[in-house]
Amino acid sequence: MLLHPTLEKLNTLRFTGMAAALDEQMQMNSLADMSFEERLGLLLDREITARETRRLQTRLRAAKLRQDGCIEDIDFRHPRGLDKSLVLRLAGCDWIRERNNLIITGPTGVGKTYLACAFAQKACREGLNTLYLRTTKFFEDLALAKGDGRYLKLLKAFAKADLLVLDDYGLTQLGREQRHDLLEILEDRHGLKSTLVTSQLPVDHWHEQIGDPTVADAILDRLVHTAHKIQLKGESMRKKKANLT
Repeated sequence: MLLHPTLEKLNTLRFTGMAAALDEQMQMNSLADMSFEERLGLLLDREITARETRRLQTRLRAAKLRQDGCIEDIDFRHPRGLDKSLVLRLAGCDWIRERNNLIITGPTGVGKTYLACAFAQKACREGLNTLYLRTTKFFEDLALAKGDGRYLKLLKAFAKADLLVLDDYGLTQLGREQRHDLLEILEDRHGLKSTLVTSQLPVDHWHEQIGDPTVADAILDRLVHTAHKIQLKGESMRKKKANLT
């Protein structure tokens, strides 16, 4: 068998996983002990694994997660009121498939962003498209998009994500344009996609932070009423790390 031409053809067809597996098989001493069907099955398994890995890497790049969070690495020992059973249940991502939302609140430094990125990373691993945005930059991008003609394109991108993460919501009072932008996006996603919001501001104060009572009612109706909630408390984990250092 002419191995190199076969490998070239496999790579040309983008069967890179099969090509790597075939190259490895040809160097195995026990090759004669394997049937054709066994070898073919191993080649196909490697190709499927390689394609799944590439798709995961693509989803992670598109998500633009701020932190390399991972469900398996979450610290449950730090006293911050984090319910392990709830986190593990949410890690299954059924809440995303059911088009529900998730709200994570708590003081600064208790790991809200890490948790959000960990849930987003798990969503990517489950084959779901995810997009992470810092809320301040989110509103800035929308304002710029209105000036350069990208506004509708940006709204479509936000509406398309299976999971949209809005990190650090509520740092400042919403202006008129911001209120309507947020309502527009939540309206496009309501009942169709999931949104994850982190905030230092307790949910009870969001109505006042939004400003306009009518718009606030509409936003909270689409975001809060179908949301799972994680309320964190305690001292900053950054302070703990600084003490250890």
